[in-house]
Amino acid sequence: MATVTVKTAAGIDAGSLELDATTFGIEPNVSVMHQVVTAQLAARRSGTQSTKTRAEVRGGGAKPWKQKGTGRARAGSTRSPNFIGGGVALGPKPRSYAQKTPKKMIKLALRSALSDRASESKVIVVDEWNFATPSTKGAVAALAALGIEGKVLLVLDRGDVAAWKSFRNLGEVHIIETAELNTYDVLVSDFVVFTKSTLPNVEASK
Repeated sequence: MATVTVKTAAGIDAGSLELDATTFGIEPNVSVMHQVVTAQLAARRSGTQSTKTRAEVRGGGAKPWKQKGTGRARAGSTRSPNFIGGGVALGPKPRSYAQKTPKKMIKLALRSALSDRASESKVIVVDEWNFATPSTKGAVAALAALGIEGKVLLVLDRGDVAAWKSFRNLGEVHIIETAELNTYDVLVSDFVVFTKSTLPNVEASK
């Protein structure tokens, strides 16, 4: 198992933890991560785009000209896709872009993403944040003390209100709960920051 040094919010060492090998120590499966992330992004699409067919466009009830003798092609309605103002042929309609993904594949992709970040020493564990009151300035100082730069995925307890309010105004920090941990958010972040209470499948070392 890989060992990670637990830090305080001030960046001081506070012991160590053994990361669960089945969560943070597997060989990343790139193809599964790709498939799961593709499904996640597809599910985010609203699928509300819509065009009107010739049956839905208003008007066009009268035949625009007689069937024969004009030299022009036959036409029964000005709402045909051939005409300006007519309907759209084969246009988009509301639909769901969601893809069915097996639960085992979703779990494997998440473990692969976490293992990839752990292998690069991008998984940070903080003992606890200890914000007495919400402080964005304190949150910025804490990240600097921990040497964290770039995009940060911060995993917090729902009850840690002071920490949520301290970090929520920082544009490079994305906050989620442990139950919301997902492959896409892990992969788009430079660092994944847990507290001891939110770190999944942990065994105490020291």
